[in-house]
Amino acid sequence: MTLPKSVKLVEVGPRDGLQNESKTVSTDVKVELIDRLSRTGLRVIEAGSFVSPKWVPQMADTAAVLAGIHRAPGASYPVLVPNMRGLADAHAAGVSEIAVFAAASEMFSRKNINASIDESLARYEEVCAAARTHAMAIRGYISCVLWCPFEGAIEPAAVLRVAERLLAMGCYEISLGETIGKGTPGEVQRLISALAHTIPREQLAVHFHDTYGQALTNVFAALELGIAAVDSSVAGLGGCPYAPGATGNVATEDVLYMLNGLGIHTGVDLATLVDTGRFVSDKLGRPPASRANTALYRQSPRENA
Repeated sequence: MTLPKSVKLVEVGPRDGLQNESKTVSTDVKVELIDRLSRTGLRVIEAGSFVSPKWVPQMADTAAVLAGIHRAPGASYPVLVPNMRGLADAHAAGVSEIAVFAAASEMFSRKNINASIDESLARYEEVCAAARTHAMAIRGYISCVLWCPFEGAIEPAAVLRVAERLLAMGCYEISLGETIGKGTPGEVQRLISALAHTIPREQLAVHFHDTYGQALTNVFAALELGIAAVDSSVAGLGGCPYAPGATGNVATEDVLYMLNGLGIHTGVDLATLVDTGRFVSDKLGRPPASRANTALYRQSPRENA
């Protein structure tokens, strides 16, 4: 077993987490959340998305959020961009990194963005070409890399086809999204092993949901195969409106607690992260989904968290 010496944590709570909340979260709270996350030492924090407010109303204030945050030196605050309109808005907001989303499942793609996989990739080719002219970094996400709520099991070949297209567009990294949280460690390693024949492991990241309680073990399975970039969400925020029954992303606090125990460097302070998870959970009116947060907070409660 060879584990990476350091891991990049990609915090997705302010975007992938909050976009699925039924309760309205104010711009001020989003700004405070991102600023608190910046103070933990996280250096990649998804700040929002430039999508139609008709479909994702929680992200309608992304431009205002970006204008309000205090950017930490060396940190990146990527936003999701689905089309040329979103790219124009991102550029106007001074964004330096964008993310584009595709799916490995044809049915999920059609239900999620009302386009086939090939249609979505053709759209992203235009977006990515324009982003490169603005010197924007581009990260690619692939949904349903193991299981789809509509098609069932997804073969690695379907994931590889989409990943290669996204890399050809200029994506520096591909995040493998286990959207419905059904996958197990063996399936994760089978997928990564298949992709690694063609794609350098340094260009792969993992993004797990915890519907079946497998997220943390799946992260470890990916680490065993040399993956050193992990998406996670503070307090376990998140879900997927197009994947019935899917629960939140793996909690950043839980991933960090495990990485600390393994002696893997992240540069992130766990105590500050726990306080941040408590802050956003209090604003949402519920306890954190993170077990590490709950346990650590009970041991040493902090005022004004």
